[in-house]
Amino acid sequence: MGAMLVTPMEIPGALVIVPDVFTDDRGFFKETYSRERYREVGVLGEFVQDNLSISAVGTLRGLHADARMAKLVQVFAGEAFDVIVDARPESHAYGRWQGVMLRATEHTQLYIPAGCLHGFLAMTDGTTLSYKQTALYDPSAEFGVIWNDPALAIAWPLQDQSPLVSPKDRLLPSFDKLRTTRV
Repeated sequence: MGAMLVTPMEIPGALVIVPDVFTDDRGFFKETYSRERYREVGVLGEFVQDNLSISAVGTLRGLHADARMAKLVQVFAGEAFDVIVDARPESHAYGRWQGVMLRATEHTQLYIPAGCLHGFLAMTDGTTLSYKQTALYDPSAEFGVIWNDPALAIAWPLQDQSPLVSPKDRLLPSFDKLRTTRV
């Protein structure tokens, strides 16, 4: 296998990864994860749970986090605007966000460090997002922030429509409220 492309983000520990993709007349092959190879580039921890979501265009999921859980995210079909918000009080990037367009055709992955908020907007019908987690899902350990918090001012690429947001996510607090409850 060749060398995958790894680009560090401004948020400490966050990485954009493009794995090797081998294409021929039959289609393509890619290694989506290999513990040793990914560990060498900074993807730490042991993944213990894999999840898959399929979303209609305009669906916005998040922003969610768990202080114990890092994630490796990728889109297998369609595309999603994926967002990380640094929610680690000790981080110099605390309160900053970054967004990355993940497209199945580009094979891009996003590594999200533990304690960072994560959310995404499905840009196409049938957007299929897969993510590996370093901790088992535990609702009591999860925290979140409302997707449209004006203090974060995330530039979601919405096309003059309101996103489809779950009732649970509509009730998430602001980042400032999270700051006061987590410190």
